[in-house]
Amino acid sequence: MEEIDVDFWFDPSCPYTWVTARWLTEVEKVRPISLRYHVMSLAVLNEHLEVDPEGDTEGFLWWPVRICVAVEQHHGQDALRRFFTAYGARVHERGEWGWAEALTEAGLPAALAEAADGEDYDAALRASHERGISLVGKHVGTPIITAQGTAFFGPVLSRAPRGEAAGRLWDGTLLVAGTPGFHELKGIAHQPADFT
Repeated sequence: MEEIDVDFWFDPSCPYTWVTARWLTEVEKVRPISLRYHVMSLAVLNEHLEVDPEGDTEGFLWWPVRICVAVEQHHGQDALRRFFTAYGARVHERGEWGWAEALTEAGLPAALAEAADGEDYDAALRASHERGISLVGKHVGTPIITAQGTAFFGPVLSRAPRGEAAGRLWDGTLLVAGTPGFHELKGIAHQPADFT
């Protein structure tokens, strides 16, 4: 089976995106995909709105995405993935905070955490965000995935399937998203306690 290039745009602060990322790591084990990570930003997506649907009045959502861009620019794709994995496990699974600690866990310089406080990486962040969102439209959020000439938002998951179940969901997602005229599919909402 031929390897499929998959591009994954994520905001590291979104717990649903974290679950989708865990699912994609399972898909890699059972399907021939080559996964590339890209940064998008809920802060950028929502900055024009009078009321931020994320409730981020302090601008917290800017910090981790700026660090992600700094990591990618200075250390590349693999480092971005390692940082997101360390950050996501700390924040979404263990409820721990700390950029420097996540950077250290990912084998990266803790000094990259300084990127959170400035705007040095904002132009690159906005460019990456725009590349992803232009594929699906501003009516969606994170994550965005492209594969086999199709782009889609999600899937939004509260629990990551494992093994062949992850592969079947991948196959089905590509089938549905690649169907001409397809727009949206939703299921029953699960409680946040299902994030495992």
